[in-house]
Amino acid sequence: MPVNYFYAFGGVFLVSLISLIGVLVLAVNTNRLKRAIFFLVALATGALFGDVALHLLPEIFESSVDPAKLSLAILAGILLFFALEKFLHWTHSHELDECLEADHHHPTIKPLGYLNLVSDGLHNLIDGLIIGVSFLAGIEVGLATTLAVILHEIPQEIGDFGILLHAGFSKGQALFFNFLSAVLAILGTVIALFFASRVESLTPLLLAFTAGGFLYLAGSDLVPELHKTTEPRRSLIQFLALLLGIFLMLALLWLE
Repeated sequence: MPVNYFYAFGGVFLVSLISLIGVLVLAVNTNRLKRAIFFLVALATGALFGDVALHLLPEIFESSVDPAKLSLAILAGILLFFALEKFLHWTHSHELDECLEADHHHPTIKPLGYLNLVSDGLHNLIDGLIIGVSFLAGIEVGLATTLAVILHEIPQEIGDFGILLHAGFSKGQALFFNFLSAVLAILGTVIALFFASRVESLTPLLLAFTAGGFLYLAGSDLVPELHKTTEPRRSLIQFLALLLGIFLMLALLWLE
């Protein structure tokens, strides 16, 4: 088995384990957790933008694929991620404020909980496909993309856990079903690597699609969250966290 396959499975396994970060919600003071979220969202924003600008775009435009097709694939990624969020109501860290307050189990589970599990499962499946395809392009691209996914997943998984509690799941149920949903990321990577012989020729287009999706997530979902912070000191911390996310992507280039 090629070494990049081992890296891919290791990366997606780490991503899946992040679903258990809901334990932090149980162990850490809620107010303290909320204060950390604004930093984590900024870090994820920088990582996503950095991965696109420093890893994905250089990789795809070094290929022999028609630049017009690559540009269309980037737009397709933006549009599909928009459609998924619009119609499946993907949930991100901005739900945390209201949902983490729910710490008790209701006898009737709200439909919101099931909708969140379905949409998050699809999201995780796509993350797994993205990780698998990125490692087919090279270990450095795969590591950068996996790190960007991980940094984005941390605040999202905390929010997802809060939403499940808010919908009526018990704490144990929320952890269990959130983990089951996350395991779909492993399935996504298996699919990408199993069909590697067919996928490899499409890797530049799939990476372009990934770049579009990351641009959408960072620009449409995360940047508006950053703008909700207006206090100068916290805004400066966010800006530095954003730069740190970009620096992490740059550091991977130096380690190449």
